[in-house]
Order: sequence, then structure tokens, then C-alpha cells
Amino acid sequence: MTEKGTIYDAAVVGSGPAGLTAAIYLARSGIHTVVLEKDGIGGQVTSTWEVANYPGVAVCSGYELADTMQRQAKDFGSEFRFAKVTALRREAECWCLTAGREQVYARAVVLAMGAVPRKAGFEGEEEYSGRGVSYCAACDGAFFRGKEIFVVGGGVAAVEEGIFLTRFAEKVTLVVRRDVFSCPPSVSGRVQEQEKLAVRFCTKIKAVAGKDTVKEITFYDSKTEREWTERNENGYGVFVLAGRIPDTAWLPDALARDEAGYLLTDTNLKTALPGVYAAGDVCAKKLRQIATAVSDGAVAAAELEKYLHVQN
Repeated sequence: MTEKGTIYDAAVVGSGPAGLTAAIYLARSGIHTVVLEKDGIGGQVTSTWEVANYPGVAVCSGYELADTMQRQAKDFGSEFRFAKVTALRREAECWCLTAGREQVYARAVVLAMGAVPRKAGFEGEEEYSGRGVSYCAACDGAFFRGKEIFVVGGGVAAVEEGIFLTRFAEKVTLVVRRDVFSCPPSVSGRVQEQEKLAVRFCTKIKAVAGKDTVKEITFYDSKTEREWTERNENGYGVFVLAGRIPDTAWLPDALARDEAGYLLTDTNLKTALPGVYAAGDVCAKKLRQIATAVSDGAVAAAELEKYLHVQN
């Protein structure tokens, strides 16, 4: 204890798979650790209705996986505090994080805030998230095998994931708000090669509806000003792939980011600031999955432990 109160060895910002894994590894190593979370435990994984591609787990819900990880972290001694972190600054002997109305002090930090999917904004999007509306083709594509899928977006991710979804779907349609793709021709040109892939330009989804899942979609064509509704009792898949937004705007400028705002680190997940590491979806990386987030959390924790050892 100091005049500042408790100074933790490590503060983990975010409680998705990356943050929870870091907390497990840190606390198990005897490092006094606090996890700071603005919402609920688990982050984006809790919106996944079935996790079926995480090694060693046959099938479970995202909530169940996150709950198990949190219990492990707690069992090893991690503390959890619920508050939105809005600032990070260096003080003489430690890092100071503004969490809600309080200041939390730690000798080292793991940033694992993740990134949130950019929402399309149609009626029913929130209500049917995890029940027909998805934001991850790799996570949920297999659940829509044999169904018709609509992909919202006209960028690189939408086109590439739309092509990927043809493996499962009876038909995939890209719903593009503009009259052209927003990705290079080298990417969009691949659409013509796909027999099961169609495109609707100048179109947006206005609403989705159904009972247990999406069975009704209302579209709007901005060019013709036509609005219509399509129904299918077999259900639809609606994948919103209009990009993601990393939660990094509140961080100091000294932390390097790419053009989209994702944190840049070295191969050991060290940032440009001493004692500050990043893990999971908040990092600039090629693949954002539970497995890669868990890997990042473990690596960041191991490197943080080395850092603390040197400081001692």
C-alpha cells in the first residue's frame, strides 16, 4: 500500500478471451492482478451462440466459455472491477488508469479491450444478434448450412467472407449500400467467379424479423426507391461485415496504431510504452478468433512477468 492505495503488479483492461487468459497466467504465477471491464465478462465471445471450433471443447456457448475462464482467473487470485477505463498515464513508479471515478495503479498493463463490429443499424439487428444475425463468418458460417445468406458490406472483408460462406450456404448475396464495391478490383473481381454468389448494389437491409431466428428480411433499393420483404420459413443468415472498431481512442498518442486504429506491437506483444502490452482483437493482426486471442493473452502475460522480474 502507498498513499495512492493498492498498486497492483498487473492491470488487465478487458475481459474477453485474451484478457481472461492473461489474468489466468498472471495470477497463477503469483502476480497481483486486477481485471478492469466496462461491460460484462467475455466481450464479443458472449454473443456467439455456439463455440464449436475452440480446440478441446466439443461445443459450448460463448457465455459458458467466458464464465469458465473467469472462474479460473478468480481461483488463481485475480480481482475483477467493473468500470470503463478512459485514460492511461505514467506516474513515477507505475501506470495510472482512470476507471470510472477511481484511479487504479499497476506496475504493468495488458490492453485487451478488443474491437467491436461496426453495426449496420437495421431494425432487429440487436434483437436477432446470435439468432440469425452474425458478425463472424468463420465463427458462425457452419450454422447456416443449406440456407440463404445475406452479407452486408462491400469492402474486402465482406467479399472475402462472402466467398467463404458459399461453402455452407445454398446461396450468398452481398448487400452493398453503394453502386460499387469499396475494395480493389483484384478482390471484387472474384465475385464473378462464384456461382453461388450474387450482388445487390444500392441496397440496404431495413429490418429483420422472425420468431426464434431470422425468417423475414425487408430491403430498400435507393436507386429505384423500392422497398420489399422476403420470407423463408427455413430461416436466413445475415452477416454484417462492415468492419470493426478497436477501442483505442482513449489511449495516449505514444501508443502506435495502424490506419484503422489497431495497436501495433512487436512479436512479443510489447507496445511502444514500457510495461504496456496488448493482446487479442485490439491488435493489428490477420486472424481474430478465440484461439488467437487466448494465444495473445498467454504471450502478453509471459512477457509482462519477465518485465516485472527485471524491474525487481
